[in-house]
Amino acid sequence: FPGDETPRETSSLISTDHDDSIYGKNMALYEDEMDSTPMVSSLLNKLANYTNITQGALEHEEAESEDGIQRVTVNGPQMGTFIGVFLPCMQNILGVILFLRLTWIVGTAGIMEALAIVFMCCSCTMLTAISMSAIATNGVVPAGGSYYMISRALGPEFGGAVGLCVYLGTTFAGSMYILGTMEIFLVKPTGMQNNMRIYGTCCLVIMTLVVFVGVKYVNKMALVFLSCVMLSIMAIYAGVIQSAIKPPNSQHRVCLLGNRTLQNSRFDKCEKTELINNVTTPTQLWKLFCTGGIENATCDEYFTHNNLTEIQAVRGLLSGVISDNMWGHYGQYRDIVSPERASDKSDESHYVLHDVTTFFTLLVGIYFPSVTGILNLYNFLFSAERWIFAVLVNFSIIKMNLSCVVLFGACIEGVVLRDKYGESVNGTLAVATLAWPSSWVIVIGSFFSCCGAGLQSLTGAPRILQAIARDGIMPFLQVFGHSKSNGEPTWALLLTAAICEIGILIGSLDHVAPILSMFFLMCYLFVNLACAVQTLLRTPNWRPRFKFYHWSLSFLGMSLSLSLMFVSSWYYAFVVILFSGCIYKYIEYRGAEKEWGDGIRGLSLNAAQYALIKLEEAPPHTKNWRPQLLVLLKLDSDLGVKHPCLLSFTSQLKAGKGLTIVCSVLEGTYMAREADAKLSEKNIKAAMAKEKTKGFCHVVVSSNQRDGFSHLIQSAGLGGMKHNSVLMAWPANWKQAESSLSWKNFIETIRETTAAHQALLVAKNIDKFPTNQDRLDEGTIDVWWIVHDGGLLMLLPFLLRQHKVWRRCKMRIFTVAQMDDNSIQMKKDLQMFLYHLRLDAKVEVVEMHAGDISAFTYEKTLVMEQRSQMLKQMQLSKTEREREIQSISDESRNSIRRKPCGEKPTQSNKFQVPTIILDEEAQLIHDRNTKSHATLNDKATPTSDRVHMTWTKEKLISERNRHREAHMTVRDIFNMKPDQTNVRRMHTAVKLNEVVVKKSKGAKLVLLNMPGPPKNKGGDENYMEFLEVLTEGLERVLLVRGSSREVITIYS
Repeated sequence: FPGDETPRETSSLISTDHDDSIYGKNMALYEDEMDSTPMVSSLLNKLANYTNITQGALEHEEAESEDGIQRVTVNGPQMGTFIGVFLPCMQNILGVILFLRLTWIVGTAGIMEALAIVFMCCSCTMLTAISMSAIATNGVVPAGGSYYMISRALGPEFGGAVGLCVYLGTTFAGSMYILGTMEIFLVKPTGMQNNMRIYGTCCLVIMTLVVFVGVKYVNKMALVFLSCVMLSIMAIYAGVIQSAIKPPNSQHRVCLLGNRTLQNSRFDKCEKTELINNVTTPTQLWKLFCTGGIENATCDEYFTHNNLTEIQAVRGLLSGVISDNMWGHYGQYRDIVSPERASDKSDESHYVLHDVTTFFTLLVGIYFPSVTGILNLYNFLFSAERWIFAVLVNFSIIKMNLSCVVLFGACIEGVVLRDKYGESVNGTLAVATLAWPSSWVIVIGSFFSCCGAGLQSLTGAPRILQAIARDGIMPFLQVFGHSKSNGEPTWALLLTAAICEIGILIGSLDHVAPILSMFFLMCYLFVNLACAVQTLLRTPNWRPRFKFYHWSLSFLGMSLSLSLMFVSSWYYAFVVILFSGCIYKYIEYRGAEKEWGDGIRGLSLNAAQYALIKLEEAPPHTKNWRPQLLVLLKLDSDLGVKHPCLLSFTSQLKAGKGLTIVCSVLEGTYMAREADAKLSEKNIKAAMAKEKTKGFCHVVVSSNQRDGFSHLIQSAGLGGMKHNSVLMAWPANWKQAESSLSWKNFIETIRETTAAHQALLVAKNIDKFPTNQDRLDEGTIDVWWIVHDGGLLMLLPFLLRQHKVWRRCKMRIFTVAQMDDNSIQMKKDLQMFLYHLRLDAKVEVVEMHAGDISAFTYEKTLVMEQRSQMLKQMQLSKTEREREIQSISDESRNSIRRKPCGEKPTQSNKFQVPTIILDEEAQLIHDRNTKSHATLNDKATPTSDRVHMTWTKEKLISERNRHREAHMTVRDIFNMKPDQTNVRRMHTAVKLNEVVVKKSKGAKLVLLNMPGPPKNKGGDENYMEFLEVLTEGLERVLLVRGSSREVITIYS
């Protein structure tokens, strides 16, 4: 509308700019809500222009427009299925592990166990790929990939924890690839860890600079790297075919001394001596083991007694070597690599030695990183068809890995396979000895494969961290959400490089690989869990376009991931689980609250629904009873919490267990005070968070506080999860209050909790109660057990002492003995009762003798009744008069009738009483009772009609007596005598107060049975005076009124 100054809400997808020519006439019926509910055409237009391209993958180029303003043009990468899906997957899966470690795994574990390793790891990846396909095709997956999928499926806590695991796994993967690059680059990596650290650090700096300059350079080099990888794979299969067709060449031969494999880098001939010009001369190999000439040589004993044997490194596909490589040849640290299963230890540097103790689980942890390439697909897959292709690619790679295991074992000699660094074949990689036409194809391909995979890790890891930081779920990571003008995450890249350097300083690919295996397995576990949870919950939003999934496959993948974690390294598994748990708890308590419609929230709702239905079937057993609190709060004029210590006491009593509902009431109508209700709820939640009170908050708007609290007592909670106790503060200034509503509402609350069979806790002097930051020194919590109403008095101190504020306090129980009671026996019985209740408390029986009523008690009772009578006479406020009018109007509603002006009243056997109330006030109440809800806000028009009350004779006589009492003179008031019932009650309050003050003056808290209110409402004010006298002189008092149900038991 013209002149409308209300700001409109904007959205990233919805435009709020409306064209009057379109919306003005045709859609005028909806124009008032057009800001919040735009036209469908506007929404669809924005959705059509929406893109989910990863921010880090966007390349920004500056273009100058006609007006000279620099603008940013966003160009997304146009990657097809082959470049975007197949090649990155191949580069990561067919990378460092295939070229550098798969042959060693086959030679060490044997073909059968190596097939088992490959099958387990690839099956885990295959099942995870199916689950990931379902999640990724269930909507748009923006930047963050696997982190985004898990966090939106399982919630921010799980997403943040697993997102950091993926980030750290990707970062350590970069370390592994760089170490693999250095292992290929260095001639002899064994025993040269410092060289690998130095050169690896230099390589990391270069790669970081390349990534810092821009992702487009990485993408440009990726195709070259991937081409080298594919050529290397083709060279391996070509070499297998060539070995089956032609006999192996003699280029790569292995020299054995007895059954010990020799390093051939220090000699050129596998001979002890050679004939030169008919003269027998020692070879370089002789000089390694012997000193002196041939005639007087001193040689190694093993060298003297064993002959040299030279064998082919590649025996060929049809040679039958597969039978020798079928089973494992595990070795200990510093064992000599030999064809036999049992080998000798040696410190000689001439032999090929095991640099690590080998066993099956170690090989699983080292191999698993080769199957983690599936996580690199998320940024390129937007359709179910591509995900189907990705699953097929993964299946093809599984077959490729299995075939490589069999072919390596069928073609290459076992000692060469177990020679990790190729020292027996002059530093050549074992897989390179099989390649055709040259081993350099494998060397170059593996080198570029490791470089490319390292660059991709340094490119992807900062973007995962940036996505986590921008979600705001971990405040300490917010600085890493910033980026350069072209979208590159600079700070995240620096942190990634620093963590990657830690992995490089480890200096061993075999030690880094299990670390990243743990992180990726944790991610796989939660990807499968997310798919299984979403499938079982059947939420309306779960509509993946990829249909070939099932929850049982996801659970199988989850179980397999967890099993592989502990199989690979049980201590690494515990560390990663502990790390994820710490991040989970940090996000839960300190992180930002996010609502992403995650599956865990849906699972919680389903579990809560099931539990509530089960709870409603039967009431809880006494052993399971605990106070489920309804806390009645009072708000100040600024709608803030008036007594925050009441929330502190709630948290101390509950310690986060059970149900807590904190509520308050605002007077008025909801339409008029909707904003105040929301503000009050916000203030209460803030106070609850400050006081660490876990529970729910609810603010209701009612015509008066009495009705509001009554409705809350009746209807708060849901199903079987309802409150059984009410906690409120004592109305401190009830005597000085201008209105009597405060103490009247208080007494009505007591009556209603009693009628609802709920316990009532009233904290007097609540502002003097300790806060959660206080630590009470050694003191006592005194329980004055006057009457038994369920045992709540004894249960409350036990619950309080579980909290650190009251932990040092001791518990004392006092009970009162009359003249006819045996106090000694009472004490023994009470001690035995507490023993069976497993409560540690000191017991004391206090004897109260029936003495005469003192003049003080008599005078105090008289003053109390005189004050009460004077207050009734004064008719304190207009509200009281209106309530009197309301009661009269309600009781005689059938007798009310309107008469026109000037008409004479008819004579009957009933009396008219027009003077009981003022005409104006009667008309006011009548108008309020007869006005319809629809015309509540309309201005009432004056009328000449008046309400006439007609009464029966009996009603008239009772009203005259009541008014006669109300018009007592001052002389009558001061000459009155107190009621004997009130005198006896005051006597009890005074005597009991004297005993309580004497015994419990210095107690940290006094718990006292709260007497019930009088059945006759005329004595309500006297009841307040009795309670005031009963608790006078005590600092902290908790008046307890049980629900008449046993809440504590001696039975197990």
